[in-house]
Amino acid sequence: MIRQIVQIGNPALRQIADAVKESEVASTEIQNLIDDLIETMRSANGAGLAATQIAAPYRICVIEVNKNPRYPYKPDIPLTVLINPKVTFLTEERINVYEGCLSVPNLRGKVDRCPEILIEGLDRDGQILSFVAKGISAGTFQHELDHLDGLVFTDRMKDASSLTTIDEFAANHEEEFKQQVINIVKNYGS
Repeated sequence: MIRQIVQIGNPALRQIADAVKESEVASTEIQNLIDDLIETMRSANGAGLAATQIAAPYRICVIEVNKNPRYPYKPDIPLTVLINPKVTFLTEERINVYEGCLSVPNLRGKVDRCPEILIEGLDRDGQILSFVAKGISAGTFQHELDHLDGLVFTDRMKDASSLTTIDEFAANHEEEFKQQVINIVKNYGS
């Protein structure tokens, strides 16, 4: 079922999500929530969606990039369901990249992200996941995990002057950013 995505200002976005008990992962409630997250994300052309974005207070997010029209420059990421995820930074380096968010409509802004991270958690079947994400894709995972801690990308912006509408981004920043993404992918992989 497609759910309503809450917008910035809604208290649900500032809630720190609750861990899902391993014994509840297979429950109808959690499995239906995961299905709703996937369907809602795909319907909105999102690169990811956290449960808090649909006002569900669980540490669950889904990520998928497959020739996404909102982010045509992002490398593909296969559908990934993360339950109780945690991230470990693997480098002191940071990349400064534009991000947008379904809960902050029509805006993009620059955020510093770690370009090499370890992600650990459970998949939708309760199996342990552990993998490294790099480059732009690493930023996508960090963005969704931030939501589970009550943060939106604007909280991570060091310089509010990079905030731009989608139309102004397309007209004034997108071509330069596409080249930056190409260079990031060369340096880090996805």
